[in-house]
Amino acid sequence: MNTGEAGNGALALDHASRDVRSILSVALDGREVSVADGIVLAEARGRDLLALVSVADELRRRQVGDVVTFVVNRNVNFTNVCIKHCTFCAFSRDHREEEGYFLPVDEVVRRSEEAWELGATEICIQAGLPPKLDGRYYIDLVRAIKRRLPDIHLHAFSPEEVLYGSVRSGLPIREYLTELRAAGLGTLPGTSAEILDQDIRDVIARGRITVPQWIEVITTAHALGIRTTSTIMFGHVETPSHWVRHMDLLRSIQKDTGGFTEFVPLSLIHSEAPMWSKKLVPGVRPGATGAEVVAMHALARVMLGATIRNVQASWVKEGPKLAQLLLDAGANDLGGTLINESISTSAGASYGQLVPPAELRRLIRDAGRVPAQRDTLYDIVKTFGDGDDDEASPLDTIENAEARFGSYRRLIASGEFRWNRG
Repeated sequence: MNTGEAGNGALALDHASRDVRSILSVALDGREVSVADGIVLAEARGRDLLALVSVADELRRRQVGDVVTFVVNRNVNFTNVCIKHCTFCAFSRDHREEEGYFLPVDEVVRRSEEAWELGATEICIQAGLPPKLDGRYYIDLVRAIKRRLPDIHLHAFSPEEVLYGSVRSGLPIREYLTELRAAGLGTLPGTSAEILDQDIRDVIARGRITVPQWIEVITTAHALGIRTTSTIMFGHVETPSHWVRHMDLLRSIQKDTGGFTEFVPLSLIHSEAPMWSKKLVPGVRPGATGAEVVAMHALARVMLGATIRNVQASWVKEGPKLAQLLLDAGANDLGGTLINESISTSAGASYGQLVPPAELRRLIRDAGRVPAQRDTLYDIVKTFGDGDDDEASPLDTIENAEARFGSYRRLIASGEFRWNRG
């Protein structure tokens, strides 16, 4: 190990166990950490965890520097009606339930226009899988938004939704993605990944998109020039070995395609998730522990940072304060302003409505880092100095986000956009 380059990481190694010290030395030398060694790191606690965090922070500094990014965006979850019954999902409703809703295309466009006027560069669209959906609906929705907002970036449709659209339309996945791209789709969220292990998926979400299908959608998108994010959902019935094998699969895909823009760890919000609240899954944990959250982000930097440079800390899942702490554990991005977030909120998350740009900048500066607004593809829109040159965003003036933009609870209680069960 080159201790001159390792900096504070080398100091932390002095107090780590022999095995962890050896593995982290490999990482600091720029060599790839194996699956077996990754499992050792995933289980690190105490001084071993502190050493992992310190090395992750050093690798972050080398790979992406001291800038921490965020994107100004809005989530639009246009329906909660879904044919699937995933045990971790508190968002979806059966088509016969009173709380089902479906936003018309005009309303999705209106929300997109409102976000654009408030400075958003990205609209993120994900939703349930309603029965009898026209297979071309996603394509038509993209086209409708881009017709009104040609410069907005549409980050839309999980691999599960792409597969559903493909099946409903009768088009092969490649052809379906080609049409989405032609309509104006920018990137795909790499969600519906959960844990990329079929045995685990069959426990927590039987009937959901399979691992091979997820890989097919993602790699086909990459081959077409459609970049995607990558995610993991943890804190349920998985083990650290599942984390590591999941990351190793993502690392392998990235080496082949280079199509991932970021990696986003998403800890389970358990309180309203059916697997927990209805005891549907034996042995499910009440979400990840604080130590697991820190270890996950640090491990992501160590295992993925050389290939997937951006590691995001989700303030929606972890809250702004813990997300800020994760900036010292390998993360270099705080995600987006969101404006609306229904999926985590419905599961019991305390956050999800809006964190305005000024607050994101403050969180970053208070962590001793340099804030920068990015676009979806991680191109920098503006880097902010010490605060003297900050320009107020229209979102900074919103005093009551729920009153202005609505909320999931208000949406499902309202009859305005009720799902037509006929």
